[in-house]
Amino acid sequence: MDNATTRRRLLALATTCALALLPATAANATTAHAAPAHQTCPTAEIFATNNTATITDPTDPRLQTHLRRFDHEVRATIRANGARPGASTLLDGVFWSSDLKQTTYERSREFDVTRVSPDGLHHIADIIAKQYHQESVLTFRCLPSTSPETNAVEIQAPGVTVTHLHDALVADPEARDTLEGGSVTLDGHLILIAPLTNLPLAEKFAKSLGVDWNTAEVRYGADEFVS
Repeated sequence: MDNATTRRRLLALATTCALALLPATAANATTAHAAPAHQTCPTAEIFATNNTATITDPTDPRLQTHLRRFDHEVRATIRANGARPGASTLLDGVFWSSDLKQTTYERSREFDVTRVSPDGLHHIADIIAKQYHQESVLTFRCLPSTSPETNAVEIQAPGVTVTHLHDALVADPEARDTLEGGSVTLDGHLILIAPLTNLPLAEKFAKSLGVDWNTAEVRYGADEFVS
């Protein structure tokens, strides 16, 4: 991802039902509840873009791309390196740039990946980063909350627009400085990826977007910025 993107721990999607507590290993454990991750949670996810520009205008035509060629090329890279590509989701991101002191925007894609080892996932992300001149590419591996490798969470929640995300980020200095941004799917689902220790802050931020925490899904896992 580009310079602004690589420092981000947030992104979007959604679904629903039942409850899950923070694992006992999480610092500053909270009593907050959210829906547990579905059994369809992929082995891993890759979040990437081919954009290298800093976009500050939400009406910029570059934000209208569907990244179809990029989608096909990344899928081919995943297959060529022994893994299996699953669904690919187009994302609209809003991020806080500490350098520019303003929000930036980006189109990206999330790729589900199965039949891949941790080393294989790292290798694929490294190829994507180099091929598209990205400072780094974000990966997320779904893991049990009790796994010693678990260091991050992915929060998925419905009912969020890019405008809501932008306005909430601008209005919350703590969230924008700590979490630095997020993304939504075209049908209005939020994805936030944050360090496990920042789950309480991510929950607070999601609620400021109007998210009903009982309809949010929390996936536990390991994230990595591969450069």
